Amino acid sequence: MSMDQTFAGKVALVTGAGKNIGRTIALDLARRGASIVVNGRSDRSAVDAVVAEINTMGGQAIGCMADVSDETTTAQMVADAVAAFGGIDILVSNAGLRRQTPFLQMSLAEWREILSVALDGAFILARAAVPHMIGRGGGAIVALSGISTHVGTPNRCHVSASKSGLEGLMRALAIELAPHQITCNCVAPGAVDTVRGASAGGPAPSSLAERGIPLGRKASVEEISAAVRYFAGPDGRYTTGQVLHVNGGVFLT
Repeated sequence: MSMDQTFAGKVALVTGAGKNIGRTIALDLARRGASIVVNGRSDRSAVDAVVAEINTMGGQAIGCMADVSDETTTAQMVADAVAAFGGIDILVSNAGLRRQTPFLQMSLAEWREILSVALDGAFILARAAVPHMIGRGGGAIVALSGISTHVGTPNRCHVSASKSGLEGLMRALAIELAPHQITCNCVAPGAVDTVRGASAGGPAPSSLAERGIPLGRKASVEEISAAVRYFAGPDGRYTTGQVLHVNGGVFLT
Protein backbone atom coordinates (compact mmCIF):
# COMPACT_ATOMS: atom_id res chain seq x y z
CA MET A 1 0.00 0.00 0.00
CA SER A 2 1.09 3.58 -0.66
CA MET A 3 2.00 5.99 2.13
CA ASP A 4 -0.57 8.27 0.48
CA GLN A 5 -3.88 7.38 2.11
CA THR A 6 -5.94 10.15 0.52
CA PHE A 7 -8.89 7.82 0.00
CA ALA A 8 -8.82 6.01 3.34
CA GLY A 9 -12.37 5.30 4.47
CA LYS A 10 -13.78 5.89 0.98
CA VAL A 11 -15.57 3.31 -1.16
CA ALA A 12 -15.16 3.37 -4.94
CA LEU A 13 -17.14 1.40 -7.51
CA VAL A 14 -15.30 1.15 -10.83
CA THR A 15 -17.09 -0.34 -13.83
CA GLY A 16 -15.22 -2.15 -16.57
CA ALA A 17 -12.39 -2.63 -14.09
CA GLY A 18 -11.05 -6.01 -15.20
CA LYS A 19 -8.42 -4.62 -17.56
CA ASN A 20 -6.73 -1.57 -19.06
CA ILE A 21 -7.91 1.85 -17.84
CA GLY A 22 -10.54 0.52 -15.42
CA ARG A 23 -8.08 -1.88 -13.80
CA THR A 24 -5.51 0.88 -13.36
CA ILE A 25 -8.09 3.23 -11.81
CA ALA A 26 -9.17 0.52 -9.35
CA LEU A 27 -5.58 -0.27 -8.34
CA ASP A 28 -4.66 3.41 -8.07
CA LEU A 29 -7.53 4.24 -5.73
CA ALA A 30 -6.91 1.07 -3.71
CA ARG A 31 -3.23 1.94 -3.17
CA ARG A 32 -4.40 5.21 -1.68
CA GLY A 33 -6.73 3.58 0.81
CA ALA A 34 -10.10 3.22 -0.92
CA SER A 35 -12.15 0.05 -0.67
CA ILE A 36 -12.94 -1.03 -4.22
CA VAL A 37 -15.87 -2.68 -5.94
CA VAL A 38 -14.40 -4.17 -9.12
CA ASN A 39 -17.05 -4.54 -11.80
CA GLY A 40 -17.02 -6.55 -15.00
CA ARG A 41 -19.68 -7.86 -17.33
CA SER A 42 -18.41 -11.23 -18.57
CA ASP A 43 -14.72 -11.82 -17.79
CA ARG A 44 -14.90 -13.16 -14.25
CA SER A 45 -11.26 -14.26 -14.22
CA ALA A 46 -10.07 -10.73 -15.01
CA VAL A 47 -12.22 -9.25 -12.23
CA ASP A 48 -11.04 -11.87 -9.75
CA ALA A 49 -7.43 -11.14 -10.66
CA VAL A 50 -7.84 -7.43 -9.89
CA VAL A 51 -9.58 -8.22 -6.60
CA ALA A 52 -6.76 -10.60 -5.65
CA GLU A 53 -4.14 -7.99 -6.57
CA ILE A 54 -5.79 -5.38 -4.35
CA ASN A 55 -6.25 -7.76 -1.43
CA THR A 56 -2.66 -9.00 -1.74
CA MET A 57 -1.33 -5.43 -1.48
CA GLY A 58 -3.26 -5.03 1.78
CA GLY A 59 -6.34 -3.31 0.40
CA GLN A 60 -10.00 -4.26 0.41
CA ALA A 61 -11.92 -5.26 -2.69
CA ILE A 62 -14.84 -7.34 -3.88
CA GLY A 63 -15.74 -8.36 -7.40
CA CYS A 64 -19.23 -7.84 -8.80
CA MET A 65 -20.30 -9.17 -12.17
CA ALA A 66 -23.06 -6.98 -13.59
CA ASP A 67 -24.21 -5.61 -16.91
CA VAL A 68 -24.61 -1.92 -16.12
CA SER A 69 -27.32 -1.61 -18.76
CA ASP A 70 -29.50 -3.96 -16.68
CA GLU A 71 -31.31 -2.32 -13.77
CA THR A 72 -31.70 -5.48 -11.71
CA THR A 73 -28.08 -6.65 -11.74
CA THR A 74 -26.81 -3.09 -11.27
CA ALA A 75 -29.06 -2.55 -8.25
CA GLN A 76 -27.78 -5.80 -6.79
CA MET A 77 -24.17 -4.73 -7.33
CA VAL A 78 -24.78 -1.47 -5.47
CA ALA A 79 -26.51 -3.40 -2.68
CA ASP A 80 -23.51 -5.74 -2.46
CA ALA A 81 -21.16 -2.75 -2.25
CA VAL A 82 -23.17 -1.22 0.58
CA ALA A 83 -23.35 -4.55 2.41
CA ALA A 84 -19.59 -5.07 2.10
CA PHE A 85 -18.30 -1.56 2.79
CA GLY A 86 -21.17 0.52 4.18
CA GLY A 87 -21.83 2.80 1.24
CA ILE A 88 -20.43 4.37 -1.92
CA ASP A 89 -18.41 7.59 -2.17
CA ILE A 90 -16.90 7.39 -5.64
CA LEU A 91 -18.47 6.09 -8.83
CA VAL A 92 -16.33 5.64 -11.94
CA SER A 93 -18.39 4.89 -15.06
CA ASN A 94 -15.75 3.37 -17.31
CA ALA A 95 -17.66 0.50 -18.93
CA GLY A 96 -18.24 0.89 -22.64
CA LEU A 97 -18.27 -0.84 -26.01
CA ARG A 98 -16.30 0.61 -28.93
CA ARG A 99 -17.24 -1.09 -32.16
CA GLN A 100 -16.39 0.21 -35.64
CA THR A 101 -19.19 -0.02 -38.20
CA PRO A 102 -19.94 2.24 -41.19
CA PHE A 103 -23.08 4.26 -40.64
CA LEU A 104 -25.02 2.76 -43.55
CA GLN A 105 -24.21 -0.76 -42.34
CA MET A 106 -25.11 -0.08 -38.71
CA SER A 107 -28.23 -1.77 -37.41
CA LEU A 108 -30.53 -0.17 -34.89
CA ALA A 109 -29.74 -3.09 -32.58
CA GLU A 110 -26.01 -2.29 -32.64
CA TRP A 111 -26.72 1.41 -32.14
CA ARG A 112 -28.80 0.65 -29.08
CA GLU A 113 -26.26 -1.86 -27.74
CA ILE A 114 -23.48 0.73 -27.70
CA LEU A 115 -25.62 3.45 -26.12
CA SER A 116 -27.04 1.02 -23.57
CA VAL A 117 -23.67 0.49 -21.90
CA ALA A 118 -21.92 3.88 -21.92
CA LEU A 119 -24.99 6.11 -21.58
CA ASP A 120 -27.88 4.06 -20.18
CA GLY A 121 -25.43 2.27 -17.90
CA ALA A 122 -24.11 5.52 -16.43
CA PHE A 123 -27.68 6.69 -15.79
CA ILE A 124 -28.77 3.41 -14.20
CA LEU A 125 -25.68 3.16 -12.03
CA ALA A 126 -25.80 6.76 -10.84
CA ARG A 127 -29.49 6.47 -9.98
CA ALA A 128 -28.73 3.41 -7.85
CA ALA A 129 -25.63 4.84 -6.16
CA VAL A 130 -26.51 8.50 -5.56
CA PRO A 131 -28.88 7.87 -2.61
CA HIS A 132 -26.00 6.21 -0.80
CA MET A 133 -23.69 9.12 -1.59
CA ILE A 134 -26.28 11.52 -0.21
CA GLY A 135 -26.43 9.42 2.94
CA ARG A 136 -22.67 9.81 3.37
CA GLY A 137 -22.70 13.58 2.86
CA GLY A 138 -21.46 13.75 -0.73
CA GLY A 139 -19.42 11.97 -3.34
CA ALA A 140 -17.89 12.04 -6.79
CA ILE A 141 -19.03 10.62 -10.12
CA VAL A 142 -16.42 10.39 -12.86
CA ALA A 143 -17.35 9.16 -16.33
CA LEU A 144 -14.92 8.14 -19.07
CA SER A 145 -15.70 9.91 -22.33
CA GLY A 146 -13.32 10.04 -25.30
CA ILE A 147 -11.76 12.09 -28.06
CA SER A 148 -13.79 10.59 -30.91
CA THR A 149 -16.93 12.50 -29.97
CA HIS A 150 -15.00 15.80 -30.21
CA VAL A 151 -13.02 15.35 -33.41
CA GLY A 152 -15.52 13.43 -35.53
CA THR A 153 -14.67 9.81 -36.25
CA PRO A 154 -16.15 7.72 -39.07
CA ASN A 155 -17.52 4.25 -38.33
CA ARG A 156 -18.13 5.14 -34.70
CA CYS A 157 -21.18 7.37 -34.75
CA HIS A 158 -22.82 5.27 -32.03
CA VAL A 159 -19.76 5.56 -29.79
CA SER A 160 -19.56 9.31 -30.41
CA ALA A 161 -23.26 9.73 -29.65
CA SER A 162 -23.00 7.73 -26.44
CA LYS A 163 -20.06 9.78 -25.19
CA SER A 164 -21.68 13.09 -26.14
CA GLY A 165 -24.73 12.01 -24.19
CA LEU A 166 -22.53 10.95 -21.28
CA GLU A 167 -20.93 14.38 -21.10
CA GLY A 168 -24.37 16.00 -21.20
CA LEU A 169 -25.58 13.72 -18.43
CA MET A 170 -22.63 14.67 -16.22
CA ARG A 171 -23.21 18.39 -16.79
CA ALA A 172 -26.88 18.10 -15.88
CA LEU A 173 -26.19 15.97 -12.81
CA ALA A 174 -23.43 18.35 -11.72
CA ILE A 175 -26.03 21.07 -11.21
CA GLU A 176 -28.80 18.86 -9.88
CA LEU A 177 -26.61 17.04 -7.37
CA ALA A 178 -24.49 20.01 -6.28
CA PRO A 179 -26.72 20.71 -3.25
CA HIS A 180 -25.80 17.22 -2.04
CA GLN A 181 -22.05 17.90 -2.47
CA ILE A 182 -21.78 15.36 -5.28
CA THR A 183 -19.46 16.37 -8.11
CA CYS A 184 -19.92 14.99 -11.64
CA ASN A 185 -17.18 15.19 -14.27
CA CYS A 186 -15.78 13.47 -17.36
CA VAL A 187 -12.29 12.44 -18.37
CA ALA A 188 -11.88 12.28 -22.16
CA PRO A 189 -8.79 10.29 -23.15
CA GLY A 190 -7.17 10.45 -26.56
CA ALA A 191 -5.05 7.56 -27.80
CA VAL A 192 -4.06 5.34 -24.86
CA ASP A 193 -1.44 2.60 -24.78
CA THR A 194 -3.71 -0.35 -23.99
CA VAL A 195 -4.50 -3.78 -25.35
CA ARG A 196 -7.59 -3.31 -27.51
CA GLY A 197 -10.16 -6.04 -27.10
CA ALA A 198 -12.48 -7.49 -29.72
CA SER A 199 -15.27 -5.16 -28.62
CA ALA A 200 -13.18 -2.21 -29.79
CA GLY A 201 -13.46 -3.44 -33.37
CA GLY A 202 -9.76 -3.92 -33.98
CA PRO A 203 -7.09 -1.20 -34.36
CA ALA A 204 -7.81 2.42 -33.59
CA PRO A 205 -9.82 4.20 -36.31
CA SER A 206 -7.56 5.40 -39.10
CA SER A 207 -8.83 8.97 -38.75
CA LEU A 208 -7.44 9.06 -35.23
CA ALA A 209 -4.23 7.23 -36.08
CA GLU A 210 -3.55 9.72 -38.86
CA ARG A 211 -3.80 12.71 -36.56
CA GLY A 212 -0.35 13.59 -35.29
CA ILE A 213 -0.07 13.69 -31.50
CA PRO A 214 1.84 16.90 -30.62
CA LEU A 215 3.44 15.25 -27.59
CA GLY A 216 4.56 12.40 -29.83
CA ARG A 217 3.16 9.41 -27.95
CA LYS A 218 0.08 7.71 -26.58
CA ALA A 219 -1.05 8.26 -23.01
CA SER A 220 -0.28 5.70 -20.38
CA VAL A 221 -3.16 4.21 -18.43
CA GLU A 222 -1.63 5.78 -15.32
CA GLU A 223 -2.02 9.25 -16.83
CA ILE A 224 -5.74 8.64 -17.38
CA SER A 225 -6.08 7.27 -13.87
CA ALA A 226 -4.40 10.38 -12.45
CA ALA A 227 -7.08 12.56 -14.05
CA VAL A 228 -9.81 10.39 -12.53
CA ARG A 229 -8.06 10.56 -9.17
CA TYR A 230 -8.10 14.36 -9.27
CA PHE A 231 -11.86 14.49 -9.82
CA ALA A 232 -12.49 11.82 -7.18
CA GLY A 233 -10.20 13.28 -4.53
CA PRO A 234 -10.19 16.22 -2.13
CA ASP A 235 -8.39 18.53 -4.59
CA GLY A 236 -11.30 18.21 -7.02
CA ARG A 237 -14.13 19.06 -4.68
CA TYR A 238 -14.71 22.49 -6.27
CA THR A 239 -14.62 21.16 -9.84
CA THR A 240 -17.87 19.88 -11.29
CA GLY A 241 -19.58 19.63 -14.67
CA GLN A 242 -16.26 19.61 -16.52
CA VAL A 243 -14.59 17.54 -19.23
CA LEU A 244 -10.83 17.05 -18.77
CA HIS A 245 -9.14 16.18 -22.06
CA VAL A 246 -6.05 13.97 -21.78
CA ASN A 247 -4.94 13.62 -25.39
CA GLY A 248 -1.43 14.94 -25.87
CA GLY A 249 -2.66 18.02 -27.74
CA VAL A 250 -4.69 16.31 -30.48
CA PHE A 251 -7.84 18.19 -29.49
CA LEU A 252 -7.76 21.59 -27.78
CA THR A 253 -10.71 23.07 -25.91
